[in-house]
Amino acid sequence: MKLDELKPAQEGKRKNRVGRGMASGNGKTSGRGHKGQNARSGGGVRRGFEGGQTPLYRRLPKRGFTNKFAKDYTEVTLTMLNKSTVEDVTAETLIKDRIISKENDGIVIIATGKLDKKLNVKAVRFTKTAKEKIEALGGKAEVI
Repeated sequence: MKLDELKPAQEGKRKNRVGRGMASGNGKTSGRGHKGQNARSGGGVRRGFEGGQTPLYRRLPKRGFTNKFAKDYTEVTLTMLNKSTVEDVTAETLIKDRIISKENDGIVIIATGKLDKKLNVKAVRFTKTAKEKIEALGGKAEVI
């Protein structure tokens, strides 16, 4: 960069000043048109207003929904199973080893991570890959 190559910084776009005479293009009504709610000071409608029609947030039911039949399984990964101190793994042994805190409606074994040792695992459900990895090491995947 040389002194003779310097150029002034490019000017930004000027703010549109409304209500400053007819010559500005935004004089008199200041681009708000004639009369009406939006032409007035403080005019306009609140968020969610639908022109007097009952708005959507009042048309919808206000109560939540919980499925009382839904099962809440505790997910256990293969990496978590590596921390087990016993060979026969059940929900009770996992709680005892502090790998999980509670059982809920049973445990589900998912194939995240690697399994390093032979284990006999008893669970409510196994993913297909998790079952294959447990049995590949000579262990058993038993559904209870």
